[in-house]
Amino acid sequence: MGYGILLSAGNEVDFMVHGLFKYSFFGHEVWITTTHVSILIVMILLLGFAVAANITMRRAREIPKGFQNVVELIVEMLDKMVKGTMGKNATKFRNYIGTVFIFILISNISGLMGLRPPTADYGVTLPLALMTFVLIHFNTFKHNSLKAIWIDKCSPLPPWLPIWLPINIISDIAVPISLSLRLFANVLSGVVMMALVYGLLNMFALIWPAALHIYLDLFSGAIQTYVFCMLTMTYITNAIGDSEA
Repeated sequence: MGYGILLSAGNEVDFMVHGLFKYSFFGHEVWITTTHVSILIVMILLLGFAVAANITMRRAREIPKGFQNVVELIVEMLDKMVKGTMGKNATKFRNYIGTVFIFILISNISGLMGLRPPTADYGVTLPLALMTFVLIHFNTFKHNSLKAIWIDKCSPLPPWLPIWLPINIISDIAVPISLSLRLFANVLSGVVMMALVYGLLNMFALIWPAALHIYLDLFSGAIQTYVFCMLTMTYITNAIGDSEA
């Protein structure tokens, strides 16, 4: 998580999102922030990896070597994770889940490159959670009848007594909020802790902060990525129910 314009500067503790420059857009003042720059860098890395992977797999060998091994390992691990949770529905969603997983993971560990992780900004985690929210309810209405949905929303009481309907609706609305806040808060806490280490212990923060980076960036970042994607897959699978995807 380091120094520089993307996280902290000088000896001061700095873990906030900063505006880098602004421009006028249809009469409105729009700022380009550190989050935008971090996302751009992450996207460039992902696009570069995707292009390299595409070229490599077009020339794939029967016995994989080097980078082909890496690409196949990543794809196999993601496919196994999605299939283990979504079962027969995995084929429909593995590309989406895989893309979200890789984006969140690289964003979470981007602090190792001196960036302020994009996922430490609620403006990034909320849209990710809203995409999950849309997918959940799209599949709910696609794979279930209105009668089945009504019975489910009135549960555990009979459908003719919809006392639990408002509570179940609030529970549905809480899904993207809880998903986005969990990811945002965990990543931001790591950013704050490392900014405090580098800002307040500047002269002494030479080698030992590497251990904190391993936990806060790599371990915690990977865990939060897995939790977000696992919950997304679970919610979507429950929305589909027993019908075919």
